[in-house]
Amino acid sequence: MEPNYDDLLNMGTELGYQLMYSGAEIYRVEESVNRLLTAYGLEPQVFAIPNCLIVSLNTPSGHPITSMRRIPSHGTDIELLEACNDLCRRLCREVPPLEQAKEQVRRLGAGHRAHPTWVLLMGYVVAAAFFAAFFGGNLRDMLSAGLCGLGVGLWILYLSKPLRVVGFFQTLIAAAIASLLALLLTDLGLGVNLNYITIGTLMVLVPGMALTNAMREIVNGDIISGINRTAEAILTAAAISLGVILSLAMGT
Repeated sequence: MEPNYDDLLNMGTELGYQLMYSGAEIYRVEESVNRLLTAYGLEPQVFAIPNCLIVSLNTPSGHPITSMRRIPSHGTDIELLEACNDLCRRLCREVPPLEQAKEQVRRLGAGHRAHPTWVLLMGYVVAAAFFAAFFGGNLRDMLSAGLCGLGVGLWILYLSKPLRVVGFFQTLIAAAIASLLALLLTDLGLGVNLNYITIGTLMVLVPGMALTNAMREIVNGDIISGINRTAEAILTAAAISLGVILSLAMGT
C-alpha cells in the first residue's frame, strides 16, 4: 500500500516546527527532519531559517508537494528540545506505522507543559540574586538584586504582554526597570554596591543563548541564520544599554 505522502510531509514538518520552537539550531532541525523522512523511504529537501521552515519532497509519480510553517517568536525550551531529539532518534530506529508515528509527534506539542508563570518569575529573582553574588555582592546586594529581578520578571511575564510590548522595547524597558530599582534600593540603604546589583539583574537579560547559537550556526555553514541570530543578539544588547542609560539619566 502506498503511504500517504501528505501525512508524512506534515509529520516531518511538525517535528521540525517543535524543534525550532524549542530553540534548536538550524542544522539540527534540517538534519532531524531529513533523517525522519528518509527513514520512511523519502528524499526530502529541508530549508530552515529562524522564523520559517520549508519541507518539500517528490512522490514516486514525480508530483512535488511542499509544506511551510512560520515560526513565531520563542525562547529556549531544553526539555522540549530533548523530547524532540529522543523521539526523532526512536522513530528513525524503529520506523513504526505512520499513524502511530504521527500520534507521537502530535503529542510533542500537545503534551508538553510549560512551567507555571510563578516558577519563571522565581527564576528571575533567584538568577539576579546569585549573579549579584557571583560578581562580588554581599547578602544585602543579593536581596536587592532579587527584588530588581522580581520587577523585571513582573514586567516581562505579566505586564508587557497585555500592552503588546515585545522584542526590543520590552528589553529596553526591562533594563530601565532593573537600573531604576537598583538606584532606589541603594538610595534607601538596602543595597550596598550599586554596580553589583545592576549588573546581576541585567545578566538575566543578556542574550547568551542567542550568541551561542549564532556562532554554532556560522560554524556549521548556516550563514544567513547565524547573521540573523547575531543581529538579534546585538539589538538585545543595544536595548539593554539604552535602558540603563535612560534610567541613569532619569535617576540623576
